[in-house]
Amino acid sequence: MHNLPLSGARLWDDLHDLAKIGALSKGGCNRQALTDLDGEGRDWLVKRASALGCTLSVDGFGNMGFLRPGRDPSRKPIAFGSHLDTQPTGGKFDGPLGVLAGLEILRALHEAGAETEAPLLLVNWTNEEGSRFSPPMMGSGGALGIFTREEIYANADTEGLRFGDELSRIGWQGTDALPEMAGYIELHIEQGPLLERAGKSVGVVTHALAQAWYDVVVEGTESHGGSLMEGRRDALVAAGPLMAAVEKIALAARARTGELGRATVGRVTIYPDSRNITPSRVWFSVDTRHGDAGQLAWMGKELRARAAAIAAERGVTITVTDFWACPPTPFDAALVGHVRDAAKARGLEWQDIPTGIGHDAVYAARRVPAAMIFVPCHGGISHNEAESITPEWAEAGLLVLADAVLAAAGPVAK
Repeated sequence: MHNLPLSGARLWDDLHDLAKIGALSKGGCNRQALTDLDGEGRDWLVKRASALGCTLSVDGFGNMGFLRPGRDPSRKPIAFGSHLDTQPTGGKFDGPLGVLAGLEILRALHEAGAETEAPLLLVNWTNEEGSRFSPPMMGSGGALGIFTREEIYANADTEGLRFGDELSRIGWQGTDALPEMAGYIELHIEQGPLLERAGKSVGVVTHALAQAWYDVVVEGTESHGGSLMEGRRDALVAAGPLMAAVEKIALAARARTGELGRATVGRVTIYPDSRNITPSRVWFSVDTRHGDAGQLAWMGKELRARAAAIAAERGVTITVTDFWACPPTPFDAALVGHVRDAAKARGLEWQDIPTGIGHDAVYAARRVPAAMIFVPCHGGISHNEAESITPEWAEAGLLVLADAVLAAAGPVAK
């Protein structure tokens, strides 16, 4: 085991210092992708990483990579990191924990005057959250060839502002390519309650669930709020039972396989949005997830079947359109082994765990060996200003990440 001067206290201070950028009244952060505050967060990171002798690369998607040379320049770097962007009412730890733990690893190596065999690469991915520009994980998806630059640049937020224009406006449209990675390891809060319930401080993430997202449009007819109820084609009254069915479909998936499906209606728009007019059009998003690709497909088929039945009953038109999908993704056995070995060697309570949530590591795993480390968060609460973790959990994640990264990069030497 290495003797690097890793500091959990310094990591904790960094997390709270960064959280001042975009701070909200209830303790969370609003630092959405490609806003001015996102740019401030990036500047904050550059100031600290550049003092450690790292070389910064910024690619055409705004992804930031800080490269620290190794003893063998012919080897590809071992990469690690996460994201600095947040939800509109996000917490302090979702994303920044992985980036700032990586920063602490680089800082400890720098202070010790130590080198790894392979180079190291700290990455801050652009727009992991997908709150302002959807779908999520655009930066990693672009860098790893899942999305084209044209698709990403043309994507617009709810105000019609394009990703490419906003990236240029905040000054983070780079021209470099990130170095090709030998592997990627990401530390993240669990965003669920399993680790806390089990009394574990580390989750060894073995795989990611499959996901499928849909756009649903319900179309009826506008009518006066004072008109008779008979004969109305109210799009919202039809949309309501279909939204409720989304939850029932997820629960039904468990009865079929023993594994609980997950489904969410996250956004809704109503037209014409007037108090005394029955809505003629409702749009809403549906997010479905399952560990089995076949069951995920069943959930989508069932959503369409329920939509057809409700449309016929209510005299409306309902269209369900595929929006985005991600297949079930296993993580690399060797890197997962490094994570597991690190938790054991440190004497930490750990367990294997899947992720039902998309992360940049999931896209990375399609192209390079990848792994993830989870630490608990109180109550499983995330994407919420109340999101919280303990300094001890943060330090446990830091130590396991450092050990796993250094095991993959080769021995530390002065």
